[in-house]
Amino acid sequence: MGAPSHATTWGRALWAVLLTTLGSVASQPLGGESVCTARPLAKYSITFTGKWSQTAFPKQYPLFRPPAQWSSLLGAAHSSDYSLWRKNQYVSDGLRDFAERGEAWALMREMEAAGEKLQSVHEVFSAPAVPSGTGQTSAELEAHSRHSLVSFVVRIVPSPDWFVGVDSLDLCDGDRWREQVAVDLYPYDAGTDSGFTFSSPNFATIPQDTVTEITSSSPSHPANSFYYPRLKSLPPIARVTLVRLRHNPRAFVPPAPGPVGAGGSNEIVDSVSVAETPLDCEVSLWSSWGLCAGPCGKLGAKSRTRYIRMQPANHGAPCPELEEEAECVPDNCV
Repeated sequence: MGAPSHATTWGRALWAVLLTTLGSVASQPLGGESVCTARPLAKYSITFTGKWSQTAFPKQYPLFRPPAQWSSLLGAAHSSDYSLWRKNQYVSDGLRDFAERGEAWALMREMEAAGEKLQSVHEVFSAPAVPSGTGQTSAELEAHSRHSLVSFVVRIVPSPDWFVGVDSLDLCDGDRWREQVAVDLYPYDAGTDSGFTFSSPNFATIPQDTVTEITSSSPSHPANSFYYPRLKSLPPIARVTLVRLRHNPRAFVPPAPGPVGAGGSNEIVDSVSVAETPLDCEVSLWSSWGLCAGPCGKLGAKSRTRYIRMQPANHGAPCPELEEEAECVPDNCV
């Protein structure tokens, strides 16, 4: 056989380059995610701090039956092909049960099934409930280099289907594990119940909606328990801090307070330091005018009233006058 032509040689070289490129692309994670090359395992302490105080969230703050509190914390260390919850997506049946009623078994079974069938969940972890709005709870978890993401949820109690949590927080930074990560948490609506207030009765959202963040102006309705139109944004209602554990996990001591670093780590802020949130007075609409009272042939007076729907708090706008009078000409006088 004769020597291969120049065109054939060039074609083979191009094919080899193409195969090499395809192989390189196939070996990369989907979505341009970075590969964690840190040591296979890392242990962390996770501390959840409730910052749901009457000072920070005075509107309709639950004081009785039940008072403000937090459910148990449920979470998982997982890979990128698993999602516990995600903003603008629908929650699973298990998360719906947890967000609405605090029932955890279905959600735990879903997480465990993902670990058994898809090998996408390395560990499921939990922390005890917090019996007040400003308490703390903690747990330990283990992350793997192939399962370096952490997600969790905590239900806001009482509420229709509101919760806080993190979605796919990466504890790995290239070839090293992060030493400390802290994240402020804000309320989310699971999209399965249509209540506006903490104590709203169950009223299923049909069709089911996606997960949305609750803000100071959304839902834009005065009845919304988190509706604070004077605020640009809500203060954080909770905070989570993850700290990598060393040789003796049980001897863990929270780090001393310090400034926020480039790695996203900082101190756990005491809930007492939360700024006051002003709450303006809210009054009802005026009633109808009453009968005109006065002697015949002379000007009389009529009045109308309104009542306070929400007392002001934390230097919010004071209540206006609740009674108003106007001149009138008496009718049907003798």
